[in-house]
Amino acid sequence: MRLAIENARVIDPSQQLDQVTNIYLSRGRIAGIGLQAPEGFSADQIIDATGKWVLPGLVDLQARLGEPSSLYAGSIESETRAAVAGGITTLCYPPDTKPVNDSQAVTELIQRRARQAANAYVMPIGALTQNLDGELLSGIYSLIEGGCVAFAQANRPIQNALTLKNAFEYCSTLETVVMLRGKDEKLTNNGVAHSGAVSSRLGLPPIPPSAETSMIARDLILVEESGVRAHFSQISCARSVELIADAKKRGLPVSCDVAIHQLHLTEMDLLDFNGLFHVDPPLRSHQDKEALLMGLKSGVIDAVVSDHSPLGRDEKLLPFGESQPGISGLESLLALLLKLVQEQGLDLMTAVASVTHNPSKILNIPTGTFQSNRPADLVIVDPEAIWTLSSKQMHSAGKNTPFSGWEFVGQVEQTIFQGRSVYKREA
Repeated sequence: MRLAIENARVIDPSQQLDQVTNIYLSRGRIAGIGLQAPEGFSADQIIDATGKWVLPGLVDLQARLGEPSSLYAGSIESETRAAVAGGITTLCYPPDTKPVNDSQAVTELIQRRARQAANAYVMPIGALTQNLDGELLSGIYSLIEGGCVAFAQANRPIQNALTLKNAFEYCSTLETVVMLRGKDEKLTNNGVAHSGAVSSRLGLPPIPPSAETSMIARDLILVEESGVRAHFSQISCARSVELIADAKKRGLPVSCDVAIHQLHLTEMDLLDFNGLFHVDPPLRSHQDKEALLMGLKSGVIDAVVSDHSPLGRDEKLLPFGESQPGISGLESLLALLLKLVQEQGLDLMTAVASVTHNPSKILNIPTGTFQSNRPADLVIVDPEAIWTLSSKQMHSAGKNTPFSGWEFVGQVEQTIFQGRSVYKREA
C-alpha cells in the first residue's frame, strides 16, 4: 500500500526537519518527504493533515508489558494497543519477566507475541545476570543472537562491583549497551519515599539520594575502565545529572533517561498517602525535579521514558508502603511531554528528539526517524485538541495513573505502524 500524508507539519529531529510538507509511505517504508512525490509514486490513499503534526513513531526505552507471566497486568497485545494510542511504536521491554529474560527461549517468546499482536515493535532487553541474581553472567552472546538490543538488571542492580566489572568488560567486546539503575540496596533499605521533610512527616521509610548517586559514581568509574557503552535509566536526583554531565564532558560513552512523571511530580504529591504516586525511584524534591528538567533542556538527559508498569487495582489500594510501585504511563507520555513544551519552556525539537531519534541512537535501532527506506512508523498529532485523561478509558490493562483528570492540549489522532493504521482516535 502507498500512502501520502499531505500538508502536515513534519517534525523529525534526526534530520533537523520542521516544516509543512508531505510525507510518502510505500510498502511499510518511508518513500520520501517533500512537496513533490518520489518518481513513480502513486498514492493508494491520501490523508490531508492540514493543521496537524506528523512525528516519527515514539520510542520508549522502558515499558513493562505484562507477559510472560509477572506481577504486572495485561499482555503484550493489550499494552501495545495502549502504546499506539499514545503514539509509541517501539517499546523496549526490561528483563524482569517471569521467567526472567535470560535465555533465547524467553526472548523469542516475547518477539513472537509481539508479531502476533502486530501493533508495535517490542525490543527485548536481556538480563545481564542469570535470573537477575547479580552473580553469574547470562548467555549474553546468545541473547544478542536471539534479538536482545541491550542488557540490564531492571530494578535489581548488581551490588558486587567485581561482577559488574566483568560484565562491563565482556559487553564492551560485544559492543552492546548496558542499561543501569542507580540503586544501592543497603542505602535503599526497603524505603518507599524520598528522604526529606515529607517522608519524616508521614512516617514513611526514606530513600536518600545517595542510594542512587553512590551507585552511579561507582558505575561511572567502571565504565571509564572498561569502555563499555552505558545507559543510565530513570535517574531522579540533581546530583545524578551533575555526575553524568561531568562524565560526558570527559568523553565517556554514556547516556541517560528520566521517567516523565519525575518531571511533573514531587515528594509533595505523597501527602495524601495515595499509592498511585508510589514509584521506584521515588518522587524527589522540587529542586531535583527542576534539575532534571534543566538536564533535559541542556542535553545531558538524552531520553524520556514512560517507565510503564501496568498494575491491577488491588496493588494500589494497599497502604502506601505496601503498595506496588509503578505508573501506567504509555498513554500519557507524549501528552505530558507536550505539557512541558507549553508550560515549562522545553524546546519542541528537544522534546520530540527525547522520544524518537535519541533513544533509537542509543540502541542503534532503525526506528524513530523519517530517513528514506526506514520503517514507516509515525504519529499524527492534533496540536489544538483539548482533552482530559480518564483512567477508565485507558487501553492499558493497568489503570494506575496519578494523571487521571489532568487536562492536556495536543492529542494523538492516528498512529501508523509499518505503513498501516493501528490506531485512530474516535471522533
